[in-house]
Amino acid sequence: MTTTQPRAERAAQARLAAAKLTDEAIDGVVLGWVDNAGISRVKAIPVRQLAHAAEWGVGASPSFDVFLLDDSMTSSPFTTGPEGDLRLVPDLTRLSRLAAQPGWAWAPVDRYTQDGTPHPGCQRRFARRMVDALARRGLSLRAGFEVEWVVTDADGRPATEGPAYGMNRMIEHSDYLRDVLRALTAQELTVLQIHPEYAPGQFEVSVAAEGPIEAADTALLVRHTVRAVSQRYGLRASFAPAVTADGVGNGGHLHLSLWRGEQSLGHGGSGPYGLHDEAETFFAGVLAELPALLALGAPSVASYLRLQPSRWAGPFRCWGLENREAALRLITGSTGSQANAEIKCFDAAANPYLVIGSVLAAGLAGLDAGRSLPPEVHGDPAGQSGVERLPGELSVAVDAYEKSVLLREALGAQLHAAVLAVRRAEVELLGSLGAEELIAATRWRY
Repeated sequence: MTTTQPRAERAAQARLAAAKLTDEAIDGVVLGWVDNAGISRVKAIPVRQLAHAAEWGVGASPSFDVFLLDDSMTSSPFTTGPEGDLRLVPDLTRLSRLAAQPGWAWAPVDRYTQDGTPHPGCQRRFARRMVDALARRGLSLRAGFEVEWVVTDADGRPATEGPAYGMNRMIEHSDYLRDVLRALTAQELTVLQIHPEYAPGQFEVSVAAEGPIEAADTALLVRHTVRAVSQRYGLRASFAPAVTADGVGNGGHLHLSLWRGEQSLGHGGSGPYGLHDEAETFFAGVLAELPALLALGAPSVASYLRLQPSRWAGPFRCWGLENREAALRLITGSTGSQANAEIKCFDAAANPYLVIGSVLAAGLAGLDAGRSLPPEVHGDPAGQSGVERLPGELSVAVDAYEKSVLLREALGAQLHAAVLAVRRAEVELLGSLGAEELIAATRWRY
């Protein structure tokens, strides 16, 4: 079932889903979306209300479009203040039992107006429009987000100090990671890797690539699950881009590959490292738009504490084969189907639907313009002549975003304006804080 089906058909399928959930001892369904500040927002309903929610939606204020990370509000030219209402319509194709929250299920929502038309500010619908635009070219994208997080004890101390990527961490938190893995598997997610990361208390999980909307949905579901399992172990999980002032921070790297039917366009072509022409022009479009894309993919003032050289955060506007300091890392893989590109400069403060949609928009523009990738950068880009540093603070990225005709046209006036208003307001709210104050203000919001 999708949210584009007729209401009666949605309701009929929801009744079947509700009956199955009841048999599985599920009492309630969490309806989730992500606002423009990157915060996951929810409403919840009893299972018996699922058919009504699928048919008519659940009410939610349009003001969430201009919420900031601290729950204050700003305004945009389209803000209606306390007036108006939207309808949250669950996409039951992604209905999932929450294995770490007994009695609960979850579904992402699309947001509609009261008359049943898509809300112009719906980030998930924006991403779907871009997916459809790519499909009209006979192309598709497979994508996946890496999810990194830091776990601390109740006092905020890292839960483990063991060596980076070390077996000590696996042993110290073996039961915890096992239960994360079990919960994700029970939710029918295909986990590829789960392991300790670099910073103290840091772990990472990677899941199989899927369609763009599905990848964004999965990124949210993985984070919800990690957070729930962590709480059961008396731990706090943070997905914030910066958790300590001197740490490497949490990334939200996006992996993507372009396909025509069942043919990967990242392998067997005549371009760099086997790229087909369409894949090269798509990735070249993304690389060209990266300064503006940072306002969506690295959207927090705190993102720029992470986006530093020598931390494998991709702070340079360049590409390279397996180059972890380049913003765009090309990965050939062991087989053709594994070939993909990784955008390393994004983090988990981002709304994943805005990320997916905007990257698709930039790639489509690259296809339209027939762009080519610039020369590859080998080794550490720092200090190399001609290698551009990406914006070092949010305000600079927001300036690039505001000037981007490409993103304004892709997002539409209402969504573009809301994102701009939120970014400007958060720069004003947090931009003057020192590193420690900034981290304290953002650590537990994402």
